[in-house]
Amino acid sequence: MSKFLDTLKELQVSPNLLHRVIVSEEANARQGTQSAKTRSEVRGGGKKPYRQKKTGNARQGTIRAPHYAHGGMALAVKPRGYAKKVNRKERRLALLGALADKATSGSLIVVDKIVFSAPKTKDAVSFLEKNGVADVKRVLIVVAEHDEATVKSFRNLPNVEIRTAPRRDGKGEAFSTRDLLVAHKVVISKDALANVEAAYSGSEAKSEAATEPKKPAARKTAVKAKKEVEA
Repeated sequence: MSKFLDTLKELQVSPNLLHRVIVSEEANARQGTQSAKTRSEVRGGGKKPYRQKKTGNARQGTIRAPHYAHGGMALAVKPRGYAKKVNRKERRLALLGALADKATSGSLIVVDKIVFSAPKTKDAVSFLEKNGVADVKRVLIVVAEHDEATVKSFRNLPNVEIRTAPRRDGKGEAFSTRDLLVAHKVVISKDALANVEAAYSGSEAKSEAATEPKKPAARKTAVKAKKEVEA
């Protein structure tokens, strides 16, 4: 485990990459459902308010024009998608870079476990005081897997956010790069750190590749046999 942290501390990530990943995370969180009515969508205003000439007023065609009270909106916003794509390898590198920054600056605290038998805010406060982060403005708690009692213990604390470690099966609400960067202190359990190492270090992928049997080169064998027959 310490070897993984030592490797993380040596990781260097471009600030530009971190910025792009943060922007994409915030943009992808937007619903994009805002909608306003244009002058053609507002109810009423079908009749010309007064004659075109000889009134001394500027000519008007409808009372639902944008400059009228209760009129339509000029350049009205409509539902749209704000999603921004970032490559998966870049997202992973940015997350590991943010975690490395916390480890290097001493803002990462590794504990044995974060589990509560019952949902009690008092127990959560005692846990924070024990680890010296009770007075920190923004604390990120990272657990290995979702636990209802643990989540309920922390959710009444305004300075605490609780997330799960990234998992290959996609279960739980995993922490993001933004969660790491905005937190002043990060408290993570050893099991959660092991999940991060397994998901992002590539150890599982390497082990799967090593255990997978190699397929025989059937085409090369057939070509070689054909050449021998022709000879």
